[in-house]
Amino acid sequence: MEFYTPKYTPSEKATHSSNLYKVMKSVDILNYKDFYNWSNIHREEFWSLTCEKLGILFQKKAPKTLDLRNGAENALWFSEAQLNIVESCFLAAGEQKAIISQKSPESSISSISYSELKKLCCRIANGLREIDIQTGDTVAIDMPMTVEAIAIYLASIMAGVKVVTIADSFSSDEIKVRLDIAKAKVVFTVDNYLRAGKEIFIYKKIKDAGHYPCIVIQNSGTKLHKTDSSWDDFLSDKDSFKPIPASANDTITILFSSGTTGNPKAIPWNHTTPIKSASDGFYHHDIQTGDVICWPTNLGWMMGPWLVFATLINRGTIALYCDSPLDEAFGKFVQNAKVNMLGVVPSLVRAWKASQCMEKLNWSNIKCFSSTGECSNPSDMEYLMDLADNKPVIEYCGGTETGGGYLTGTVIQPAIPSTFSTPALGGGFLILDEDGNECSQGEVFLIPPIVGLSNSLLNRDHREAYYKDCPEHPTYTLRRHGDQIEQLENGYYKAMGRVDDSMNLGGIKVSSTQIEETVNKLAFVKESAAIGVPPADGGPDRLVLCLVLQTEVSIADALSQTQKLVKTEINPLFKVSECRIYDSLPRTASNKVMRRKLRQELS
Repeated sequence: MEFYTPKYTPSEKATHSSNLYKVMKSVDILNYKDFYNWSNIHREEFWSLTCEKLGILFQKKAPKTLDLRNGAENALWFSEAQLNIVESCFLAAGEQKAIISQKSPESSISSISYSELKKLCCRIANGLREIDIQTGDTVAIDMPMTVEAIAIYLASIMAGVKVVTIADSFSSDEIKVRLDIAKAKVVFTVDNYLRAGKEIFIYKKIKDAGHYPCIVIQNSGTKLHKTDSSWDDFLSDKDSFKPIPASANDTITILFSSGTTGNPKAIPWNHTTPIKSASDGFYHHDIQTGDVICWPTNLGWMMGPWLVFATLINRGTIALYCDSPLDEAFGKFVQNAKVNMLGVVPSLVRAWKASQCMEKLNWSNIKCFSSTGECSNPSDMEYLMDLADNKPVIEYCGGTETGGGYLTGTVIQPAIPSTFSTPALGGGFLILDEDGNECSQGEVFLIPPIVGLSNSLLNRDHREAYYKDCPEHPTYTLRRHGDQIEQLENGYYKAMGRVDDSMNLGGIKVSSTQIEETVNKLAFVKESAAIGVPPADGGPDRLVLCLVLQTEVSIADALSQTQKLVKTEINPLFKVSECRIYDSLPRTASNKVMRRKLRQELS
């Protein structure tokens, strides 16, 4: 096994000023491994302590932290508690900046304080009541990550309304699937917006998806359909609203994650899930009061809600740049906003490295980076660390169904580029080989119960998705996650990609089946297999299409047509790297396509 050398080693001052060290000191455990073991073995005590340190507000406290009467698969945290998690997002001083944002490279940076954001949320919550959206109803948000998007998100939860979040890059077909599954009563959106100089007509995409009532922020005065309302007409004048108390396990958000079947899994988050997000922000990313946190993302991906809760519950400031993060203008925003923690996907760093666009900027305020969504490679992460005068990168691996990470790092441990130093606090996992034996390189199986882990799906059998046919263990219930991990000789970990049929393309998880169903619509395609191939030097997967032809077509034409279709019907950010022609696809005795064999051939 490989052994990597640390690039960053924390100073005593940096260690002692961290949230993590202060909590370790408060329980008289000053060795990190001992503290992790304690958090894993004594999970109820750890999560009770974490809620205390985060200042989570319970309107009615639970007599018991954890309810296991229905087994670890169906664990309920704080099951008899009453709370509205949004109340815990407004504990910072009212005058402190909650969000700072910049709409374009030409515009100036603006800000909104915690008290101003709270008033805006209350106006939105009252607006929901005025259009007869009641507790338990569902609304959707399909728009870029803006101040208004965050306020709508928080206000809806404040009003006891479930929120389905949809990435603004999705096609009309993908929007329709998600709205239909969630049964949203109204969609919040914008008419259009500019990104990297290109005008995005998101309102039109929603109307093409079906007859869904919309509330539209009109950036360019687009004429609205008669079923729709403008943002200005919707917004209430009433700026006070009492958050609706809820059961800790009531749904607040519906997020989507592609598995190994065509339709995405609809994963509910409840009022306890943000505690996991905020915990990871507090312990692993060291978010402290007043820290400025920037992570280019969208509410449709789990890192959008994660950013909201991890920052606001920890009394930080969210930094939003509403244009493309690919060029120097974004870097100047990071510099001028004095960002303290910057989140990335590895492909973004690779683009910065290729263009050298960030090298003249002053990122001295950055305390740490975080990287998620794809496997990274050491040279890119070393480059990123050097952009801020050698600050650590917290590698962060988790998923929508975990509410945060299960494998990550800390600011008090040495940082080795592209490796993880620790399982996330308050949880654990095993690495198993194909025979179910513990090993140093294999598939990850989580060990529930862990705060943040889902225990239901809207459109799938949760047990079948995560527990069916898992290896039996004498001590633990095991939950399938699907990542492949290697533990190194020094105890650190390295991500090895997915073991199932899904892949990460540019930080977005998508199923092979979803791509194949789209590609198979082409007249010249008899059947296809979509394979995510990790580059030899690390980084995001390359999408390779293995095609069996119905009629003759050149490889160039096949590449052109499949690329156009994938961009149009699935996601404009996806790139088909290569098409290969086969007489027939390799299959198992039960007629399943052997994607693993194809992946090995293509690697």
